[in-house]
Amino acid sequence: MSVTTTRIAAVDTYDIRFPTSRELDGSDAMNPDPDYSAAYVVLRTSAGGHEGHGFTFTIGRGNDVQVAAIDALRDHVVGRPVAELCADPGSLYRDLTGDSQLRWLGPEKGVMHMAIGAVVNAVWDLAAKREGKPLWQLLADADPAWLVSQIDFRHIGDALTPGEALELLRQGKEGAADRASRLLLRGYPAYTTGPGWLGYSDEKLVRLAREAVADGFTQIKLKVGADLADDIRRCRTARETVGPDIRIAIDANQRWDIAEAIEWTKALAEFDPYWIEEPTSPDDILGHAAIRSGVHPIKVATGEHVQNRIVFKQLLQAEAIDFLQLDATRVGGVNENLAVLLLAAKFGVPVCPHAGGVGLCELVQHLSMFDFVALSGSTEGRAIEFADHLHEHFVDPARIHGGRYRTPTAPGFSATMHRAAIDTYRYPDGAFWAADLAATGTKERA
Repeated sequence: MSVTTTRIAAVDTYDIRFPTSRELDGSDAMNPDPDYSAAYVVLRTSAGGHEGHGFTFTIGRGNDVQVAAIDALRDHVVGRPVAELCADPGSLYRDLTGDSQLRWLGPEKGVMHMAIGAVVNAVWDLAAKREGKPLWQLLADADPAWLVSQIDFRHIGDALTPGEALELLRQGKEGAADRASRLLLRGYPAYTTGPGWLGYSDEKLVRLAREAVADGFTQIKLKVGADLADDIRRCRTARETVGPDIRIAIDANQRWDIAEAIEWTKALAEFDPYWIEEPTSPDDILGHAAIRSGVHPIKVATGEHVQNRIVFKQLLQAEAIDFLQLDATRVGGVNENLAVLLLAAKFGVPVCPHAGGVGLCELVQHLSMFDFVALSGSTEGRAIEFADHLHEHFVDPARIHGGRYRTPTAPGFSATMHRAAIDTYRYPDGAFWAADLAATGTKERA
């Protein structure tokens, strides 16, 4: 079978879960016992060879629902010519978001939209592998007009037109080759959430904070929002540990109402927090604007749970955030994140992506690196979140050196998991979970 007739032959899905709740990795005020999970998808082709890998991130129960949502998209994908699909991923993005009966479940938000993101990201992974380039480079090398064609400007045209997007991308081409060389040499700034999970003891916080500074990180992040006295103690401990020159961000994971967010953040102001992240509902644009005004000069960051480009648009229009924290798997994949990156560039707001989770570091590094090379042209005030767990399950894991992400060079979106990891942590019949359920004698979900 010739390459020109190669088609998507199968869409394989997996419910993959890791028992992170047992060590309280990932714990925060709203999510005290997460089991980091991935609804994982593999696009297989009729000719074999390259596969497209993608996923969306969840925290345990409900991952089966997310997998079912991906399965519901299968008929849109199987049978598509691979060459045409990779030449225009936007064609599939538009078909998936335009399925009216599935769209009704959003529209363009929630489980269905995250499923679309997983499939679309798998297409971009396949396209980058076929081109022999890491995704950041595929995007940076792309013709600006083609990138604009990949974006849905519906509902954001009042803030960003196709013409404005084209001009931003054309400007981004200036000096791009030099920035790509610097990126390969120096990597991209990172900060770490590793010391700050809410369930960790003070002793573990201190140990990990010291290690973070020794490893070259200039910013750490602490989870807050469950108990003010505990937060004061932990912030004081962290500040005494890292000294005055290391930035400490704090993250409430949507725990507060507006007045409470302002009052609580001000109570922590003596510890010089750099930003307060997700202080309230991710859907409350005016609430974020009020908090930003109320806690100044402490900055406000949000975005990991923002459901689509339209909400990001409104956060920017309302001047509600100082940092935009896009997520690689929350919205409709690379196509919609291109829109979000362009909106941030238009409004001059730095992008500091959400990562951690399962594979989020692996994916989002590509988006930030593209932004630096071929859009914003800057790393000023920008850093990608890093959490030091679960990377060993990926074929091309995120790598950190001296507090900076090393630039991926392998073709693809860094989304491919080792087969052994899939076979071990597939729920409920993977080797780990089968043994765990047999040992506990229960059918409880992870």
